[in-house]
Amino acid sequence: MSRPRLEICLDTPAGLAAAVAGGADRIELCSALDSEGLTPAPGLMAQAGACGVETFALIRSRAGDFVFGDLDLDAMRRDIDAARAAGLAGVVLGASRPDGRLDEAALGDLIAHASGLGVALHRAFDVTPDKAQALETAIGLGFARILTSGGRPGAPEGAEVIADLVQRAGSRIVIMAGAGLEPGNVADFVRRTGVKEVHAACRAALPVRPGTAEGGELDAELGFVTPGLQDTSQALVEAMRRELEALG
Repeated sequence: MSRPRLEICLDTPAGLAAAVAGGADRIELCSALDSEGLTPAPGLMAQAGACGVETFALIRSRAGDFVFGDLDLDAMRRDIDAARAAGLAGVVLGASRPDGRLDEAALGDLIAHASGLGVALHRAFDVTPDKAQALETAIGLGFARILTSGGRPGAPEGAEVIADLVQRAGSRIVIMAGAGLEPGNVADFVRRTGVKEVHAACRAALPVRPGTAEGGELDAELGFVTPGLQDTSQALVEAMRRELEALG
């Protein structure tokens, strides 16, 4: 089998540099990964547009559910414009109806606005009540790729569903697995499911800067720095790529 492609999601300039240096095949550009990802800032989009690696920007106007109203959709159309202006390859979209089904009207509008850009469906897919039906909806809308954990907190737990989606999709759309994939489990997961693309954060804890009266400790006291901050690790990206290369 050919080596599966590796997409890295990230949300900082340093993370972008680490993913590029580590050998990512594609980047999903975000902000606020601790909130499962929001639309990245224009400055980060511009940096990614010049990084030399195919980059898709997540288009998600706020945290919370994927049921978006007119104000959200207006903001997301403007975010799509920013991604296009930055020279990015595409955008990652998703929108749900209140019952969890994909919102075909909202998605059709966003896809039309993204004309000329690649479009991928994010994990709004995972909250749909009928994955087989949602797969057909995504194909009909014109998505090139679906990111999914199989409707479970992590892709390893959703492996059976993902394998079924891969079979159902055939060559019509790419099923990309993500959530909980890391060095040590990704190779076995790919063998079990047959996915051709995987998505990972490859994040590691940031080193703690010694506190000073002027910075450090005061940053934390005022709430600007929270414990457990993480960022993309070049070493983890490299490790993921090595495991995937061994499959090819």
